[in-house]
Amino acid sequence: MGYRLSKIYTRTGDDGSTGLADGSRIAKNALRVDAMGTVDELNCQIGVLIEYLEDEPELAELMRKIQHHLFDLGGEFAVPGSHIIGDDHIEWLESTLDHWNEDLPPLKNFILPGGRRDAAHCHLARAICRRGERVVVALGHEDSINESSRRYLNRLSDLLFVVARVLARRDGGEEVLWSPTPPAGNR
Repeated sequence: MGYRLSKIYTRTGDDGSTGLADGSRIAKNALRVDAMGTVDELNCQIGVLIEYLEDEPELAELMRKIQHHLFDLGGEFAVPGSHIIGDDHIEWLESTLDHWNEDLPPLKNFILPGGRRDAAHCHLARAICRRGERVVVALGHEDSINESSRRYLNRLSDLLFVVARVLARRDGGEEVLWSPTPPAGNR
């Protein structure tokens, strides 16, 4: 494969537009660009998470695979009408989610992000993923999208939640349970 970028700055975006992979240009604040950017941000956050998983090679490998999927997903948004993410991706996420959720106790309380650094980074990735899903839903209201892509982000946020729970409980750790504040007057 040859080099794709010989020059980093092109000046073509100075007018507030950006080029899609199909050669068309759209505003940098368009929902499609927001979807691409949020998926990129999620991929970056998962890259940070991986750096905290040096003692968790199975989870690190899982997250690397997800990074490749996310790069494909960003490419899908860069080429309107393309379909890269499919039902097989969603089925893989669901079976992976079932595997990691199998040994977790049922939730009886809401949990707060934290418990350990790796769990906190995983929760941040989950929150970014949820934002990405919201952007993709909005994009779907104004343009055609691959429905599998939206479903992928929905399942991925579930998987990230479960992995955060797994990480928080590693080595005798605990999840941080939410303690609701009583209504004013009952304190």
